[in-house]
Amino acid sequence: MTIVDMLRENARRYPSEVALVEVNPERRENRHITWRDYELVETTDEEPFRREMTWQVFDEKANRFANLLLSRGIRRDDKVAILLYNCIEWLPLYFGALKSGATVVPLNFRYSADEIEYCVEKADVDILVFGPEFIGRVEEIIDRIQPGRLVFFVGDDCPTWAESYRELASLCSSADPNVPLSEDDDAAIYFSSGTTGFPKAILHRHRSLTQAAQMEQVHHRQTHDDVFLCIPPLYHTGACMHWLGSLITGSRGVLLRGVSPKTVLETVSTERCTIVWLLVPWAQDILVAIEDGSVRLKDYHLDQWRLMHIGAQPVPASLIRRWREVFPNHAYDTNYGLSESMGPGCVHLGMENVDHVGAIGVPGYRWECRVVSEDGRDVEDGEVGELCVRGPGLMECYYKDPEATAETLVDGWLHTGDMARRDEDGFLWLVDRKKDVIITGGENLYPVQIEDYLMGHPAIKDVAVIGLPDERLGEIACAVVQPKEDAKLTEEDVARFCKGLPRYKRPRKIIFAPVPRNPTGKIEKPALRAKYGAEGLVARESEQ
Repeated sequence: MTIVDMLRENARRYPSEVALVEVNPERRENRHITWRDYELVETTDEEPFRREMTWQVFDEKANRFANLLLSRGIRRDDKVAILLYNCIEWLPLYFGALKSGATVVPLNFRYSADEIEYCVEKADVDILVFGPEFIGRVEEIIDRIQPGRLVFFVGDDCPTWAESYRELASLCSSADPNVPLSEDDDAAIYFSSGTTGFPKAILHRHRSLTQAAQMEQVHHRQTHDDVFLCIPPLYHTGACMHWLGSLITGSRGVLLRGVSPKTVLETVSTERCTIVWLLVPWAQDILVAIEDGSVRLKDYHLDQWRLMHIGAQPVPASLIRRWREVFPNHAYDTNYGLSESMGPGCVHLGMENVDHVGAIGVPGYRWECRVVSEDGRDVEDGEVGELCVRGPGLMECYYKDPEATAETLVDGWLHTGDMARRDEDGFLWLVDRKKDVIITGGENLYPVQIEDYLMGHPAIKDVAVIGLPDERLGEIACAVVQPKEDAKLTEEDVARFCKGLPRYKRPRKIIFAPVPRNPTGKIEKPALRAKYGAEGLVARESEQ
């Protein structure tokens, strides 16, 4: 059974029950807007802006999009990219692409125009579906990605160079096209990047999606009565794969645009959410807001909230201890995973193992794990080695990159690039990342991209970007800048120059110092982290 079959089954069993809810506090002023969405989405006038959709409507919307794609010549293994913020259309578009037999390609909404173009070309995308927030970026590259590709716009006031998805889909049948699918068919391409910053296209088959749904339900014991609150972006395997637990149980999912403590608690309260997946900074913010009195728990209905889990980055044990003091009745879990393993859960702590907080956990449902040395042998418990995983959610390959595939997939094992150790109880603990990716607030930053940008400053001779520990975000990007001789350069100068970068990529700390390189010209980042890591944490603590 594929996840497409699960959607069909939910539409049959729970046609009039709510499947998806969109809550968007950012659109309070537009709450009376009338959405021209071929009368398939119920819109309310509540604050904040809110829409909901039943399982039958969800299935019909997916069918309409699938039939639209088929009418435009899309066939099995063609590629359909989705570039949208979280919204109620996102998942029906995803499933519609799958129902047509196409491979769906979710795109990071943080991508610049050049990165969008790169990914569209890399994945051989045939159709790009995008929302109003991306008009400017898509318009920059439209002449280069057309002709040869179709561009569908989701929203009102469609640009002249695109086609209106809503108008086109309203003319298509809501009947299921019933394109045959198997677990061995290609399903999705997700993008990830290594330390070079160049995204790799990760190809998964349908079995990976089915595994993710089954695993989520097993790990978190979801039932039809649960309500899952999804805050992170759906282009992440993490968010989408966690939501698949709602799919397999036919339970309600709530998509929230907003991460403030008040917004999260209000939504949990009004939507009666039982399961909430947070990132470390959001959990930190909620605790701080409770402690300083800016939110009061007695103002919310939270008795039904049974599980808080965290993923995407290392979790401080102290955070969870504080959380459980405030919410003693919450179960807790943490999830480890990669896009190459179809997102979170190939390793998970387990709700019954809260006494091992700090560890990433044990092998997830139907997964196996090894910790190996450089020569590929299994290390002894307590020794540090590279974490390798194997299971039914493993990627098929890096699309059109056999060399990278061969380096990462060895004898059926995925080499994660993360260094770990296993304790005597069988729990895995992350020690360090073999790669230099910085994870800040759940988002990956790629140092080379930031370094390349900073090297464009006329007064900079050399630069290295490293991650420093941060109590709230997990890590922050620190730029070690070596100015040219006799150059006058201040932190304000560098910060002003970095305004050309997306906000989340801008270094939060700048240090003026020589940049050490080894004889082959590589930056000695371990030495920099050793030198400035503790200093960075002290600096953060002194600011609070």
